[in-house]
Amino acid sequence: MESYRVLLGLLGLLAVAGHGLFCNAFILSVTPLARPALCLRLSAPPGPSAQTGAQFFSANCAACHAGGGHNAIVADRTLEKTAIEKNLISGFNEKAVEYQITHGQNAMPVLAERLSEAEIRMMAAYVIKSASDGWD
Repeated sequence: MESYRVLLGLLGLLAVAGHGLFCNAFILSVTPLARPALCLRLSAPPGPSAQTGAQFFSANCAACHAGGGHNAIVADRTLEKTAIEKNLISGFNEKAVEYQITHGQNAMPVLAERLSEAEIRMMAAYVIKSASDGWD
């Protein structure tokens, strides 16, 4: 009976992991009179993290946008709030920055080919927060 519980537990966790969900609690109920019941309490994945976004930014953007969001390639295309408002069609918001990161433009490369949507969301959150804070 114990091996049955372990097997169901592993299958349940694999199913949850395969759907990108996080499992907060796992309850398995087995009684002689009832079929096994698998009960999961799930929560949505956490939202974008500006801290993790900073790590992706350092790895993918800092070559051109190091030192407070400056731009080593095109000087007036910085990541300062006023420049983002001026240069992005949709203005100063995470969706506009996500679009720019995903599709690139002019000298900026298309990063969707090497980053996941979640990584792009985290970088956009980091850029908006950093620009709002003046890249302090």
